[in-house]
Amino acid sequence: MGQIRLAGNPEIAVTLRRSARARRLSLRISQLDGRVTLTLPKSVPEKEGMAFLRSKESWLRRHLTAQGAPVDVGLGARIPIEGDLYEVVAGQGRSVRITDGQVHVPGDPDRVASRLAGFLKTLARDRLATASDRYAARLGKPYTRLTLRDPRSRWGSCTSDGGLMYSWRLVLGHPAVLDYVAAHEVAHLRHMNHSQHFWDEVERLYGDWRSPRKWLKDHGNELHRYRFD
Repeated sequence: MGQIRLAGNPEIAVTLRRSARARRLSLRISQLDGRVTLTLPKSVPEKEGMAFLRSKESWLRRHLTAQGAPVDVGLGARIPIEGDLYEVVAGQGRSVRITDGQVHVPGDPDRVASRLAGFLKTLARDRLATASDRYAARLGKPYTRLTLRDPRSRWGSCTSDGGLMYSWRLVLGHPAVLDYVAAHEVAHLRHMNHSQHFWDEVERLYGDWRSPRKWLKDHGNELHRYRFD
């Protein structure tokens, strides 16, 4: 796999993928994070792939605009933190700080994304541990561990031995959504299914869960637009 770029405003990064099984050229936009992948059969030269990409440029830009273009995190970018938008600016000292409308990230500009990701993961762990502790106490059933990951297809999970896993990107969204996901996964400590008993438990722990669940369904993919790599 390699990276190529389609010139224009804005420039579009495209992952070039060779496949022995592919029978034709194909262009795909990830519904999760807007990443663009151009797949070429092994026998097709890259020059032909670029021509195909340019022929699809109008279609590509139209769909990326409708979906919401990916955001490469760095100085000047705007990212959500706990549901509010902040501009990423250069900071002083050693710590990342949040002030009115800005998140200050000190150090090498080339490391802004990784430093900010570290800060957000720490914040996410704090918020999710607090919520999980609260709901587990209410349930009367403790969890065994809490881990953070960056999965593409789920916001959380609960294992049969009581382990909770969450997407750290939940901290980008509104706190009510993070709280709902914590209540949802803690409820699985008692009901390892999605039966009516499970949903009754979620309602007992959290309250009316329908609004944050709908927000995740309708807007959750937007949290994957922000690229920290």
